[in-house]
Amino acid sequence: MLEVGTKAPAISLPDQNGTIRTLEEFKGKKIILYFYPKDHTSGCTKQACGFSERYPQFMEKGAVVIGISKDTVASHKKFEEKNNLAFTILSDPELVAIKAYDVWKEKKTCGKVSMGVVRTTYLIDENGIIIKANDKVKAADDPENMLGELE
Repeated sequence: MLEVGTKAPAISLPDQNGTIRTLEEFKGKKIILYFYPKDHTSGCTKQACGFSERYPQFMEKGAVVIGISKDTVASHKKFEEKNNLAFTILSDPELVAIKAYDVWKEKKTCGKVSMGVVRTTYLIDENGIIIKANDKVKAADDPENMLGELE
């Protein structure tokens, strides 16, 4: 996980519509950048829907939400449509941003060790500096917690 006070690494990835997006586009706004393991799974769906339901509140506070996983653009599009998501989801199958933000880690699931995305949320200020970093994210609680961080 990257340290608070660090400049957020640049991102240039396709969103759920195939449009290349960068963090630079959101300069002047706070960015909630969250990394999640997989579209269409229970925890990831709860987290995404929580962010989507609260999206108007995030926007009122001058913040945008961006989700990133290694799923494909097509998978993201289905995930967005199925759950009526109101925010940008970036596709990172080459793990460029995932590794730049240090969220690709060894994980143990049912005694099996594999590499995967550790659910992590960063809050980036208007100047591109990480002001909050959390890699102990509970999917269902993350949206409300991040809204609280914007107070």
